[in-house]
Amino acid sequence: MTAVETARTVWLDGVNPVTKLVLAVLLSVPLFASIDVTSALAAIVLQLLCLPLTRLRLSTVLKRLLPIAIFAPIAGVSMLLYAEPAGRIYWTFGFATISEDSITLAIAVSLRVIALGLPTILLFGGTDPTELADALAQVAKLPSRFVLGILAGTRMLGLFLDDWRTMSLARRARGVGDRGVLRRFFSMAFVLLVFAVRRGSTLALAMEARGFGSGIPRTWSRPSRLHPRDAVALIGGIAIMALALAAAVLVGTFRFVWS
Repeated sequence: MTAVETARTVWLDGVNPVTKLVLAVLLSVPLFASIDVTSALAAIVLQLLCLPLTRLRLSTVLKRLLPIAIFAPIAGVSMLLYAEPAGRIYWTFGFATISEDSITLAIAVSLRVIALGLPTILLFGGTDPTELADALAQVAKLPSRFVLGILAGTRMLGLFLDDWRTMSLARRARGVGDRGVLRRFFSMAFVLLVFAVRRGSTLALAMEARGFGSGIPRTWSRPSRLHPRDAVALIGGIAIMALALAAAVLVGTFRFVWS
């Protein structure tokens, strides 16, 4: 993210992080009511239309969505092979049957996985972890020790990425990083696990020494409050889900999950 993008103020920056958490639930849970292609596609399109309200570019969203899109078809394999056959039968072997209806269900489930992951990327792609911790403690009233632990862990993620990059460059410089991709991955993952345990232990001791685990009620330098914008964001999330499900009903593809 460039300095210009960081300095740019967008509408979603004024929404409380706790509201974003509730909004992520609102944009996800209703999708479980139906398994159909229309509602999932409508939800994805409507959510992408809200992209100008965030500080993310479309290319950034697509890049972060790529791992989900790669693994989404795996969720549809069970539907493809073991859903109740209906319509034209294309292939059958033992208990596995691929039919016209199972193909539709597999596509619907795969799109639903993408629709469930997209809100998290849009809502928290530009959220500052410290602001999230302030909101969890002051608005959601979660215990300060729990909140500060989450904040410390979140801050450590960037260090892990730097460690992984440094280890990759060091192994390549020694001539051992160009062969055995799987072996290199697992060996580096084990080293990173050791680093994580050591760093986590050191950080925990340092936080205890500074009184983070004393149980004394803490004060917060930056207040976190709810504003009318939060209500507008929640109404917008409800509207997106209502429009997505209504589109499936109007098209006639709405399919209750237990039917």
